[in-house]
Amino acid sequence: MEYLSQKGVAFIEKNVSEDPQALEELFQLGSQGTPTILIDGDMVIGFNRARIDELLSK
Repeated sequence: MEYLSQKGVAFIEKNVSEDPQALEELFQLGSQGTPTILIDGDMVIGFNRARIDELLSK
């Protein structure tokens, strides 16, 4: 994600359209939406800049 890159945050991007294992991981998290972002165990579904910034500032 460009936003995380701009903030200098390291992340692992998984493409659920191309990777069946990544899709299974998404379902196991209880999410069906993308992007699904995990930050220290907290999940953000969809791009919610305010919530992402809040979790990154902890």
